Amino acid sequence: MPLPLDQAIPILPSRVIAETVTFYQRLGFAGGAHDFDANYALLCRGDIELHFFAHPNLRPEQSDAGCYLRVQDARAWYQAFQRANLPNQGIPRLDALSAKPWGMLEFALVDSDGNLIRVGQVLDPE
Repeated sequence: MPLPLDQAIPILPSRVIAETVTFYQRLGFAGGAHDFDANYALLCRGDIELHFFAHPNLRPEQSDAGCYLRVQDARAWYQAFQRANLPNQGIPRLDALSAKPWGMLEFALVDSDGNLIRVGQVLDPE
């Protein structure tokens, strides 16, 4: 598969790289710790790529880190994430999928490190 010419890759904090990898693998991501640096991870799901760096002193409830993933089918992503049986409160959590007044179908995930991951797709204007 050819690499896109332009791409943004979020780099998010992780208290324990191995635990972050396990968490995201439950959500359907592939990958793991970098071969040359076990304190860094690369995870992919389809064309989406997330990177994580070790931040052992991170306090999830105080995390300000996050990113927005624009996808073609937010409902499919949501259904895949639901299979991880995450709660809808606390950290980690999976917030409900809903149509937003700004024309997006979105949901939010807060991972075990407190990173806010919003996932959305543009709604058909018709």
